[in-house]
Amino acid sequence: MTGSWLSGPSAALPKGQRDAQRFPGEALGLPEEGPGALVSTAKRALALLIDWLACMAIAMVLVGDDPLESPLLSAYTLILWCAVGVVSVTLFSFTPGQYVAGIQVVRVDAPARVGLIRALGRQALLVFIAPALVTDVDGRGLQDRATGTALVRSR
Repeated sequence: MTGSWLSGPSAALPKGQRDAQRFPGEALGLPEEGPGALVSTAKRALALLIDWLACMAIAMVLVGDDPLESPLLSAYTLILWCAVGVVSVTLFSFTPGQYVAGIQVVRVDAPARVGLIRALGRQALLVFIAPALVTDVDGRGLQDRATGTALVRSR
């Protein structure tokens, strides 16, 4: 029970891995720099902010008169954000905000598209925010670990 913190930093490594990585993503077969490398938390936050503000702007139009006073604004924003996330990641492997930030969602287990099921699962976990805040040794959020995906640089 106490081995994870009493055994030192190596206890936090993935099962079967004995040595620490030289850089995040090395164990996943990703490059250290350039396209395909894991992205920073700052770039993820920028992409999320862009997506959220765009969805909020659309929701404000849908709500109509005095949108900032409407109790529907936050619900419409969340619904739009979820829909945009699932549809755009399924079709293009990135959301509009991720495109602007120069990042994309990729599968780490195969050279294939993310697909609807993984995009849906990823977005469902992101709604709860906490999975994105808890990261693994590679800096991937729990939503990415659960769906076998990663956010990488596209350019």
